[in-house]
Amino acid sequence: MMRVPITPRRAATASAEHPAAGEAFPKTGDLSKLLITEAKLAEEREWLVEVSAVVLQQSLRDLDTAYRNFFDGLKGKRPRMGAPRFKSLKANRQAVRFTGNARWKITTGVDLYLPKIGDVRVKWSRSLPSSPSTVTVIKDAAGRYFASFVVETDAPRFLRRAEKKLKREQRRLSRKVEGSKNRDKARIKVARAHAQMTDARREFHHQLSRLAKSVHDAGWSAFVTMLEYKAAKFGRSFRRIGRFEPTSQVCSQCGVKDGPKPLHVRVWECGACGAVLDRDINAAINVAKAAGLAVSACGAQVRPVLVPAQRSEAGTHRDGQPTVVGIPWL
Repeated sequence: MMRVPITPRRAATASAEHPAAGEAFPKTGDLSKLLITEAKLAEEREWLVEVSAVVLQQSLRDLDTAYRNFFDGLKGKRPRMGAPRFKSLKANRQAVRFTGNARWKITTGVDLYLPKIGDVRVKWSRSLPSSPSTVTVIKDAAGRYFASFVVETDAPRFLRRAEKKLKREQRRLSRKVEGSKNRDKARIKVARAHAQMTDARREFHHQLSRLAKSVHDAGWSAFVTMLEYKAAKFGRSFRRIGRFEPTSQVCSQCGVKDGPKPLHVRVWECGACGAVLDRDINAAINVAKAAGLAVSACGAQVRPVLVPAQRSEAGTHRDGQPTVVGIPWL
């Protein structure tokens, strides 16, 4: 006969009220043996055999994450949240997630093969930019089914071309003699390259995320709250700076406040030290400094070249790396 475990709600409540007498945190392997392997032997749980084992394992991993978040909230490591609860069988929205271990695939006929289910006809809303790692099948309240894929995307090629051009103009500028007309011409070319890349990146971001509408709908307050607790979850530092910090008005090279500038001015030259500053990068450096972070500008007067993340780093969270919230609007 299968042993009946304490329900998640009762276990969470007992540990919350009597943490000193609480039992050790159950291991995922023990739960898997109890709730999957042994459960399949029970007559009333035979239906578990019809479900992909990877999906069942994923549900235990989600449960483990929910409990750890709950107890971390009790310990003050993150904002408090309610104890994990059972999902209702009457819920209008249902979802199941298949990771790569489940051996799901997109077939040659552009259908979706799901383990223990078979081929599923798909009406694609768009083409995938790269090979997906995970698919989540969702059933909404209207009885419709949707497939949501997790993919990795890189910056578009036109941004990379703009960055290469900027890097080339930077090198040419560094070779010109101080005070010469040729250096002045090279400086203008660098400023134009800055402006072109900034415009290209801004247009890409608007098209990708519809920034204005998304921000208005979600609200910055909710966004910052989510960022704060996710930073705590992944062991990252979270810091804020003053709302009215003049990040766009101060030269990041010499610290002189040059005053407010109209929005169409994207690149400007410091009147004190002569540094050519990209508005966005200058503000980003000032945000980092205001948050108490070490910034090494190395005397550079232009935007640094972006380095693509290595495949092993994609999707990971590095311990100890701070997350800084500072949006330069002006």
